[in-house]
Amino acid sequence: MLVHGIIVSNTLFFIKRMCYTFVMFKNRQPQKSLTGFFFAAFSIFVWGITFVCTKSLLQDFSALEILVIRFLFAYVMLWILCPHPLRLACKKDEWLFVAAGLSGVAVYQFLENIAIMFSSASNISVIVSICPIFAAIVAQIFLHEKHVTPFFIAGFVIAISGVALVSFNGAAEFHLKPKGDLLALGSAVSWGFYTLFVTKINALRCNKLAVVRHIFFYAIVCMVPLVLFGALSPLAKDNNNFFVTFDAAVNMSRFAKPLNWINLLFLGVAASALCFAAWNTACDKLGSVRATVGIYLIPVVTIVFAYFALGERITAPGIAGVVLTICGLMLSNKKMRSQM
Repeated sequence: MLVHGIIVSNTLFFIKRMCYTFVMFKNRQPQKSLTGFFFAAFSIFVWGITFVCTKSLLQDFSALEILVIRFLFAYVMLWILCPHPLRLACKKDEWLFVAAGLSGVAVYQFLENIAIMFSSASNISVIVSICPIFAAIVAQIFLHEKHVTPFFIAGFVIAISGVALVSFNGAAEFHLKPKGDLLALGSAVSWGFYTLFVTKINALRCNKLAVVRHIFFYAIVCMVPLVLFGALSPLAKDNNNFFVTFDAAVNMSRFAKPLNWINLLFLGVAASALCFAAWNTACDKLGSVRATVGIYLIPVVTIVFAYFALGERITAPGIAGVVLTICGLMLSNKKMRSQM
């Protein structure tokens, strides 16, 4: 618990530095790739350790409540960091933000949260990690970019094999659970479309923080029906993933815990506000598909973080998975670098 608190506090301390970094790197074209890799690495690192915060919060909150509170905090923080309205040259571009908020936040997170009800966490981790292939397919179809090459496919197969080894870490066997696995697959497809919308939004050359704030606004609007379902439906009351309570006594009790505030702020500010802005910047600098293959590394970060922070063991299959994941990532990127 102490180690977790220290890590979360240090990451929150990094927030102010990140804000200056967005400005500092804005117009440095010679360092374009380096900047992109930095922002991608930051996002992957933070996203890789968010499971600790979520696991702690699930003792007091439902998965839906965590999701909504997380993005409400992120939305407020983005207004603090960038107190300027987003001005679009063409109002017709507004649909891109609606689509991004729906695909990259509301649908992606919602499907992933439901999937965990019907399948194992390991299954979900592996299936969601295949989103780079969907990002490549979507980019090839709608943006006419050539990404689905033999090198990319080979890298994908190697990396996803590594992700599977890392996710199971020698502790389980893969068992297909169609309902949950298909929902997880849907979330991966949804993220693939999010990369498409981000590519088009980046072409508008707007402030990245304002862009993410606008995306989150529509994401929160899309979550309203889920909140109403969680608050009013009898089906949600007995479901730890979807109940929403406005009971004053319950809320006073759980919001009185400092650790809950730390976890929610970490998820909202670092993992949502800053990471989504950093990720969009990485997509702008590297290209959406090239940045997205970095998602293969999230389970690697998770297993390493769990070893040092939680004392969880790493098995030989887990180590082999780390090596395979990195090799697959390098192979996928090798071909893309040669095409740039």
